[in-house]
Amino acid sequence: MKYPLILAIILSLAPLSGSLGQSTAINWRGPAGSGIYPDKGLLKSWPASGPEIAWSYEKLGVGFSSPAIANGRLYVSGMEDETGYIYALSESGKLLWKAAYGPEFSESYPGARSTVTVAGNLLYILSGRGRLVCMSADDGKIKWSKNLFSDFDGRNTQWGITESVVVDGDKVFCTPGGKKHNVVALNRHTGALIWSSPGKGDISAYCTPLLVKLPKRKLLVTMTANNILGLDADSGKLLWSHPQTNQYSVHANTPVYQDGAIFCFSGYGKGGAKLQLNEDGSAVTQKWFNKTLNSRIGGAVAVGGYIYGSGDTNREWQCIDWASGEQKYAAKEVGNGVVIYADGMLYLYSERGELALVKPGSSGFQVVSKTKVTGGSGQHWAHPVIYNKRLFVRHGDTLIAYKI
Repeated sequence: MKYPLILAIILSLAPLSGSLGQSTAINWRGPAGSGIYPDKGLLKSWPASGPEIAWSYEKLGVGFSSPAIANGRLYVSGMEDETGYIYALSESGKLLWKAAYGPEFSESYPGARSTVTVAGNLLYILSGRGRLVCMSADDGKIKWSKNLFSDFDGRNTQWGITESVVVDGDKVFCTPGGKKHNVVALNRHTGALIWSSPGKGDISAYCTPLLVKLPKRKLLVTMTANNILGLDADSGKLLWSHPQTNQYSVHANTPVYQDGAIFCFSGYGKGGAKLQLNEDGSAVTQKWFNKTLNSRIGGAVAVGGYIYGSGDTNREWQCIDWASGEQKYAAKEVGNGVVIYADGMLYLYSERGELALVKPGSSGFQVVSKTKVTGGSGQHWAHPVIYNKRLFVRHGDTLIAYKI
């Protein structure tokens, strides 16, 4: 099996973040699923040795997911002896409890993939084996579970499911990838089916959906093996689809929304399309397609009229004009990887284990500070999380909290 293939898979193992104690759902890639975090007053440069480490926890088991922060706790998934666990840590990095949620993916690049989603006093985890589990956020007790394969005619993906489920109100959304139950919404309290969409009948493609709240409807956008899908989040009606294929039918990046348009992008040399929504989100028009920003699992952020992310086949960091799709620059000073944003700065975490603080702008790649992640082992694929002036980086069995 080729290393590049697996790389793509892990994107949806991604991180979640949000405010401690808040009642709204804590979703993948920050409060809006955009990779943009609301923290202010952060350092604009780091010491030569890197930001100070507040604490680290080194017994997370095997995995690529990142912390979900809520209820005064950090929730992280990991695998021990082929069993998946949720680890609940205090804000100071102490283990409060750990609870098993079932068998985890133990073949190619074994470990927990998906990140926990938290809503109120309940948390949700989707295993690489296709088991969706609802647990108590207080102690990890299982409330209900569903098997996406046996319960919803789902079809297994080659490297395990990596989708981090999305919660909105009383609904939890996920993508079994079946012919009948392609995308589903379940009652998050009971697991009962609310709606099911056949989509385009594609197998699921590792993608964590994006929930877009428009004036006239809530739109759920995701990517399956051959298509980008736009569904009405309340009814499950397929409103539109747009073709998106690549060599391995892997589309692990969560779409990016800004100013009434969606950017959907994939690795393996594919690239991404900017799709302009009509007023009520019931149709899209392709405005441009950019082949160079073909990130495999690192995501992208849209800030100040530009999109920032790294390529896959070209392995470059890029700035793309949101309006035109024109590439403003490409740079290789930092290895390709993950990008998030907070308080006027880009935070990069590369596959080489580099952490970099970069000033956004269209004139050039401005690396302000750079350091190396030395704790943990394995692939540097997890998406960092920013909360309360801390940068949380998961590397293998270790979670590191940096003071930023």
